[in-house]
Order: sequence, then structure tokens, then C-alpha cells
Amino acid sequence: MSQQNQSDDSRPGDVRAAAREKARQLRTSHQKKERRRRALLGGGITIGVLAILAIVAIVIVSAIRPTVPGPKNMASDGVVVGSGLKVKTTMALSADAKPVASTPDPKASTVDIRIYADYLCKLCGDFQRTNLKQLEPLVKDGAVTVEMHPVAIYTSHSAGTKYSLRAANAAACVANYDPNAFWKFNASLFEKQPAEGGPGLSDDVLKKRVEAAGAAHTGDIDSCIDDGRFKSWVTTASDRALSGPIPNSDVSKMTNALLVLVNGKPYTGSLTSADDFKAFVLQAQGDEYTSTATPTPTPTP
Repeated sequence: MSQQNQSDDSRPGDVRAAAREKARQLRTSHQKKERRRRALLGGGITIGVLAILAIVAIVIVSAIRPTVPGPKNMASDGVVVGSGLKVKTTMALSADAKPVASTPDPKASTVDIRIYADYLCKLCGDFQRTNLKQLEPLVKDGAVTVEMHPVAIYTSHSAGTKYSLRAANAAACVANYDPNAFWKFNASLFEKQPAEGGPGLSDDVLKKRVEAAGAAHTGDIDSCIDDGRFKSWVTTASDRALSGPIPNSDVSKMTNALLVLVNGKPYTGSLTSADDFKAFVLQAQGDEYTSTATPTPTPTP
């Protein structure tokens, strides 16, 4: 056979080999593209999931952390009412600032009473209705200071209206814009207190209570109530009370919706007996007087 014929016979095999090699290269290229596509798709999904998680985290943090300064006159998370029913003035704290605990004067004979209470809590209402009237003249005369801490613990107990949170926000609005109306406004929320489990008072009714308390800046307070301006602060302050510690006291933290401290000692007596609470206050006053009174000198021969 000639050399020309041998060359012609080998061409079909070479063509088939070249075709197989081309097909292999195409498969390899396609597989690489597919792997890149899957990697990009997986990366896109991961990035998308991470973005969603980041958004959710921001929303949660924003919901928990205050985004506005706290109310004025509540630097301790409470309103200190003293002589003449006047409120101790304090500056508004920044959103991330820690509260500044009020410190009673150890040389004064004034009894320090602190009340942590939820406006929907029935037991809180029992205590305040029983004792605020007898405390009022003592506060006016400067014998007693009362520090009110509105907390929102029963927020989920009001048929979805979040009354505890709204009422505490309204109290913070009053403290911020017209603090000297706070005593009467606070008392009004307990005098005609809505029942636990019910919807509570509407915002419009809260505004009417503000006006009835003699507040002067009702426009600012009404806007503050409508905006829920201090709701995030109320939530954070309530969490602080529940997690503790409770400053200047023998109590580590709140364990229910009412905590009453007299010179740092918890009151555990009857919530509907004014005499029982008065006796506890007098005992605390006597203890304070005994511990701070100047000893009588012993006569010399």
C-alpha cells in the first residue's frame, strides 16, 4: 500500500479523536461555568440572608434601645417629689446613658419613700389609693420625699393595647414638660384605674387626665403621648428595675409589678391598711432619727 493511501486511511480516526477532545473540552468548560454559577448563587443567597439578619438585628436593637434622650426630671428612672409637691429637676440623659440614682441626705430627717409601680397593676392601685392621700401633706411639709418609678411590666395584659407602656410613657411626658403636675396625674391613674386584662385607658382619656391634673403645657404633652416619645425609654427603665440592682436598698431587683421602699427597706405589709404603712414609715423615721441624733453629753462631776 502506498504512503498516500496510509495517510487517507488514518484521517477518519483522527477526526473522531479530535471530535471527542472537543466534546471533552466543552463538557469541562460547561462544568466550570456551572460550578461558578452555583458558587455565585450560593454566595448571593448567603449575602441576602446575612443582609436580612442584619436588618432584623437593627430593628430588634432599635426596638429595645432608646433612640431619643430620656425624659427630663427622671435621671434616676423616677420622679422625686419633695417639699410643696415640687419635683427635683434633672437634665435629660442621652439614650445610652446610665441612670443617676438619687441619694437621700444622710443628715436629714426626711423619710425617703420610693414606689415602683405599673399603672395597670391592681395591687399597685390598692397601695396608692390607700396611702397617697395621707402621704400628700407629709410631702408638702417636707417630712417625706416620694420618688415615683413608673414601670411597664403588664404591657401584654391589656387586650393588645399595651396600656402599661402607654400610661408610663404619658407619665414620662408629664415629668418632662410639666413636672409639678406629676403628683396629681399619677394619682388620677390609680384613683380610677382600669381593670387588669382590659384595654385600659385610651390616649385621649390619658390626655384628659393630664389636663385635669392642671398641666400647663398640654399641647407638648399631647404630642408626646401621640408620638409614644418615651416608650423605648420606659421599656429600658423597666428592664433595669427587673434585672437590678435597686440602688440604695436592701432589694436586689423587682420581682413583681409593685415595690415600695422606705429608707431602702421593702414594705411587705398590708396594701389596703393606711395604718400599717404609716406605722412602717414612723418606724423608719424613728430608726433614722436614732442613728443620726447627736448623743447627749454625760454630765461631769
